[in-house]
Amino acid sequence: MTRLGPRGNLFLAAAALVLASMPYWSGLYDMQLASTALIAAMFALSLQILTGAAGLVSLAHAGFFGVGAYTVYLLGAGSIFVTLPAAMLSAGIAAAVIGPIALRTRGFYFLMTTLAFGQMLFFLFHDTPLGGGADGVFLTRPSMMWTVTKSARPAVFLLLNLVTLSLMYLGLWWLMGTMFGHALLGIRINEDRMRATGHDVQRLKLIAFIVSGALAGLAGHMAALTDAFVSPEILDWHHSAEALLMILLGGIGVLHGPIVGAFALTLVREFGQSVTERQRLIEGMVILAAVLLLRRGLAGWRR
Repeated sequence: MTRLGPRGNLFLAAAALVLASMPYWSGLYDMQLASTALIAAMFALSLQILTGAAGLVSLAHAGFFGVGAYTVYLLGAGSIFVTLPAAMLSAGIAAAVIGPIALRTRGFYFLMTTLAFGQMLFFLFHDTPLGGGADGVFLTRPSMMWTVTKSARPAVFLLLNLVTLSLMYLGLWWLMGTMFGHALLGIRINEDRMRATGHDVQRLKLIAFIVSGALAGLAGHMAALTDAFVSPEILDWHHSAEALLMILLGGIGVLHGPIVGAFALTLVREFGQSVTERQRLIEGMVILAAVLLLRRGLAGWRR
């Protein structure tokens, strides 16, 4: 997977500074919209480990996202320093249970297996009392180190989501430069050759699947923290498909592609809602043009 060099990372840092300065020059709605895009970028970036690095397309990640979000609800009012690692742990455990079974398959069968497991998680929270009801529930936000007033919440959660996404990106940027990251890339290029050279392909893919699921749980935790609301709809396979769409739009083989794709898709949807009641039509046209004209995505158009 392609990683940005120093200049590219400086550009991302400049974009992050612009977002960090939004409380000084933008309104509440714009900050809430930016937080939505940041959470979407976290979720898509968690899936990029599989899709962009190992070449695995999963439709179970909305389930891991939902497990992380519902962990905040199930734990009740507590500290964010408890709910955040608990959300990642619970989503990672779910991935560790699903991964060994799903990774016994390949290609289309892997896709359908992850879809089946993702729908199982969806109905677990949708049709049982565990999730608090099919319509969703409001929750008490975990406490942080400081008291956040209602008027300051959009700015605080914007900065918190920005810091979380930045740390996730930096961690994955480092990870993809290690031997583990190179091995995942080798699996994507030629899995049989990697196995022939002595690599434990199944173990490497399982580790990537668990790490990816845990990071999806982190994104779900931040969504629950920001919105103070969880709904079974976040576990539906359509949510996983949206993350794949962001990766495709931003660039499959580019580490920062999901971030670009998440913000691009958010802006396209916002523009579509402002000009027509059929915003999905505009969204489809933009995506079709990107697929036909930008085969490497928005993040890789210069190459």
